[in-house]
Amino acid sequence: MSRTEGAAPVWDAERLRIATDAAGVALWAWRVETDEITMDARAERLWGVPTDGGVVSFTALSSRIHPADLDRVRAAFTSTRDIPGEFELDFRILDGQEVRWVAARGQGEDHAGAGQRMFGIFLDVTERKLAEEDRELLAGEMSHRVKNLFAIAAGLTQIAARSATTPEAMAADLTRRLYALGQAHELVRPTLLNERKATTLGALIAVLLGAYDDKGTIGDRIRVRVPELPVGEGSITTLALVVHELATNSLKYGALSAAAGRLSVACDADDDAATIVWTETGGPPVTAGRGEPGFGSTLVHRSIVRQLGGSIEFDWAPEGVVATLRVSKARLAV
Repeated sequence: MSRTEGAAPVWDAERLRIATDAAGVALWAWRVETDEITMDARAERLWGVPTDGGVVSFTALSSRIHPADLDRVRAAFTSTRDIPGEFELDFRILDGQEVRWVAARGQGEDHAGAGQRMFGIFLDVTERKLAEEDRELLAGEMSHRVKNLFAIAAGLTQIAARSATTPEAMAADLTRRLYALGQAHELVRPTLLNERKATTLGALIAVLLGAYDDKGTIGDRIRVRVPELPVGEGSITTLALVVHELATNSLKYGALSAAAGRLSVACDADDDAATIVWTETGGPPVTAGRGEPGFGSTLVHRSIVRQLGGSIEFDWAPEGVVATLRVSKARLAV
């Protein structure tokens, strides 16, 4: 083979198109003076906007840009009219109800004036952005859970102290409650040697809430009345996270923080959905501040919607909070 045959390939239009197709790269060119953006077929599919021979205006593209990002994108594009050079921006676009992340990269011509163009690419970076959001959520969840563990330990100590007559009795009671929490943790944590098994809704809630009752078992001031609905191994962790969050908040602010407090968990089901009603009574008066969304509330909503195909609503009644969870029975059993 000669040196010419072994040299780097010639990057003609055909070979460039092969490379960009392999990388999922969409091409665009923006004529600054007329505000015309020429896009290739891949870019047209990404944006989902009708074009006139591949040409569209920035105004037309703006209708697809997420409202929260529109001003930022418009300002970035406008600034390039006066400052030729590199362009780099990530933003969201809307495709019906679907939100997609787009990375725009470009390079302006060296000279300014009439006919100036900017050339660049669009990349669909939705999966990467969602992965970054999931990592941030996981880090926040870990921090949130650690804080909750301290709150749970303090709350269980107070519960144990209410009925204990000696330090030894209190220590034994607290140890039993912490052991019950450990059992609940093992129930929702699969291991390589012991795969997580499906269970029923009543059994799962009883295990999760057992440590919070005055006697360390369900039935004293915590009542659970739910049908024997199957809970699949894929839904156990999600449901446990929601119950754990509600119980922690109750232990810190609600019925479980007071000696006279009571908690009832009931469930009704039809052919398609299960409605779980969490009702607290006898605790401190509920204030509006408890209803303000925080990280835990965001985590619960996201888990219910994404994993269980349902919803959660709160009634912040002065006598006690009522949380209503609606979940898909099909999702619950998976």
